[in-house]
Amino acid sequence: MKIGEIKIFAGSSGKAFADKMCRYMGVEVGQSETLTFSEGNTFVRIRETVRDKDVYLVQSIGLRPNDEFVEILFWVDAFKRASANTVTVIMPYFSYAKGDKKDEPRVSIRARVCAEAIEMAGADRVVAMDLHSHQIQGFFKKPVDHLFALPVLCETIARMQLADPIIVSPDAGFAKQARKYADYLGTSLAIGDKTRKGHDEKAEILELIGHVEGKTAIIVDDFSISGGTLIELSKLLVERGAARVLACLSHLVLNEAAVRKIDNSPIELVISTDSVDNPHLVHSNKFKLVSVAPLFGEAISRIHNRESLSPLFDRVPDKVITCSFDQ
Repeated sequence: MKIGEIKIFAGSSGKAFADKMCRYMGVEVGQSETLTFSEGNTFVRIRETVRDKDVYLVQSIGLRPNDEFVEILFWVDAFKRASANTVTVIMPYFSYAKGDKKDEPRVSIRARVCAEAIEMAGADRVVAMDLHSHQIQGFFKKPVDHLFALPVLCETIARMQLADPIIVSPDAGFAKQARKYADYLGTSLAIGDKTRKGHDEKAEILELIGHVEGKTAIIVDDFSISGGTLIELSKLLVERGAARVLACLSHLVLNEAAVRKIDNSPIELVISTDSVDNPHLVHSNKFKLVSVAPLFGEAISRIHNRESLSPLFDRVPDKVITCSFDQ
């Protein structure tokens, strides 16, 4: 890999992820610091030269979305003012991606506002994983590389050698992506009928389409905040005769109360990635994390060397899978 002009830096929510990425790539994390003053102001400082370098900033917008988003803007501005050649924002998780449409009067399309702000700050490129919807890439005028956790998560499931598995989509909206999980693993598919009446993060599962009796049901989704959909669907799956219930998510944004609820639910195990550094998971044995930092490291290597990212979309290289489990 050509590493002479590359510099990888971590924001406050991306330090652990950046460390894993750099370990995969064989480079050092750039020297920088983030300070938060007593009144809440954020201050960022680059502690080494980046003049004429290709800079990659690692920062998820996750558990502290407002602070983490504003910090990205400050970092991009700092790199540009320090004469970096290019600045690429690496967002393993983009929390505001779920604000992707104007589906009721007098509301903001939050993902578009965030996209425009990141570009106006000076970002040249964005790399993200499992955005809530594909059209969010169109909110940016700059290039967006959209990675998928599916190959890494499916390899994790495959290695568990589960008996008679079936993939379960929580609703019709995720059914197309759930079908990709089922095709990868060679299993059948069931679909939940979910409704959400407000913005209180409470969902109601009305019905289940598909036969799950005696099977190992694996609920797949892109993220969970309250765990409500997962828990309600898991109860329905047990009622319909599922022998076991697992969940598989791209991002875990669960708070402490949600973790406790899942601990007391029929869900045996939740498989997810390390896209969000979530301290609430530490005291629970129901969560299994697999690292996607090697996937991002491989993507950055290919971007920097002007190589195609297409091989990473369906089945990632064996070295990425191996390193994902070794992290």
